[in-house]
Amino acid sequence: MSEKMLKFVKIGQQTPPKREVGNRKEDFNEIYKEFINIKASEQSSRCSQCGVPFCQVHCPLSNNIPDWLKLTAEGRLKEAYELSQSTNNMPEVCGRICPQDRLCEGNCVIEQSGHGTVTIGSVEKYITDNAWEQGWVNPIKVKNEKSQSIGIIGAGPAGLAAAEQLRKLGYQITVYDRYDRAGGLMIYGIPNFKLEKFVVERRTKLLEEGGIKFVQNFEVGKDATLEQLRKKHDALLIATGVYKAREIDLPGKDLGNIFPAMEFLTASNKKGLGDKVELFDNGTLNAEGKNIVVIGGGDTAMDCVRTSIRQKAKSVKCLYRRDKENMPGSAREVANAEEEGVEFVWLSSPKKFIGTNKVEGLIVDKIKLGEPDDSGRRKPEIQNDSNFNIKADIVIKALGFDPENLPKLFGCEDLQVTKWGTLKTNFDTMETNLPGVFAAGDIIRGASLVVWAIKDGRDVATSIKNFLEIKELSKEKVA
Repeated sequence: MSEKMLKFVKIGQQTPPKREVGNRKEDFNEIYKEFINIKASEQSSRCSQCGVPFCQVHCPLSNNIPDWLKLTAEGRLKEAYELSQSTNNMPEVCGRICPQDRLCEGNCVIEQSGHGTVTIGSVEKYITDNAWEQGWVNPIKVKNEKSQSIGIIGAGPAGLAAAEQLRKLGYQITVYDRYDRAGGLMIYGIPNFKLEKFVVERRTKLLEEGGIKFVQNFEVGKDATLEQLRKKHDALLIATGVYKAREIDLPGKDLGNIFPAMEFLTASNKKGLGDKVELFDNGTLNAEGKNIVVIGGGDTAMDCVRTSIRQKAKSVKCLYRRDKENMPGSAREVANAEEEGVEFVWLSSPKKFIGTNKVEGLIVDKIKLGEPDDSGRRKPEIQNDSNFNIKADIVIKALGFDPENLPKLFGCEDLQVTKWGTLKTNFDTMETNLPGVFAAGDIIRGASLVVWAIKDGRDVATSIKNFLEIKELSKEKVA
């Protein structure tokens, strides 16, 4: 097997390599499928079936990884898929975008012993893609319809997972979302080269076929207040995620061509979905031929630099105030970005944006790491007289996300939030201070991973079910 093929599976790229045939390119699709089949079986058989499955322990969903690896190694792919989806509403998504290097794979016993991890994510992707191809993934079939209805605000992973779990129980589900497509960040925030959009659209279509109603382009507070939705439904779930970009307060911040990460990624994803995107088409949000500087060190920053590379940027630099070992994002994503030609400027912090009307560059300070702060991480400290200049045609701010002011947006000032702006909920039930209104996902935990949002969606579905059963019993007693 070629080194290129082996590397392809290892780093988890999403399209097969191509070869030159005359002046055209030809996909190795058939060879690739056969190779992946063999590779998945080989990787699965490497699982030691250890007494303490650390891979499962470090999976937020507690996926039964050893058992579905064993089933895959034995060629029992349908059973492997059924086991995989029994604890995960979107295994085809998690297999693609979970940071396995710091979750299941990073804690694999074989990896810890120095023999290289079992590529759990690649196997999960393989068995779920195979399940879709074989027609094993079917819409929800409800045996006993219930009259109680649940409104879900937000069509991201937490909202979709909760919707599926509750619909399986027979509840009437309506999902409200302010965007024109369901999926949340999976559609507009994560690039297509990591998560193909048909994967998300296929899943939401399946939910719709199972009886879940989607209301797109719906803004709570504008099209209906939270209180109006409370009166309409027996229970509500708020799963909006966090979208407010963190700002960087520096001289020159108001210059043109300085964009938040989501604006840049959304334009690229909409273009990939076939939409007309004026700011992309006129070159404003298109990196082609330009010097791109991304500020930040998380997975969103990696999405931005790797998208810029694919848009044929002239140069792509990533500024991060700590060193490589302290990057908050996936080490695998950083490695992929470096391999693709991104230049990382470690231990650097922007001091000033420079330019006339549009940004033309940055003045950057060099950083050294001092003593650990309260979080245990070494504190970045600016080195005196160390600044230098970097040229930039576009600057992308990927500094993380904060919650929007939901009480104000939703027209419900009684809705309580924490000091961080996330919704305050009962730790055990995930219910807010408003009876019958629950919350899940990033809006209660802060910006996090898709897999954690799915877990929250599954957990809150159980709480909503318990709430509605008690509510129904109370009605019966009154009657």
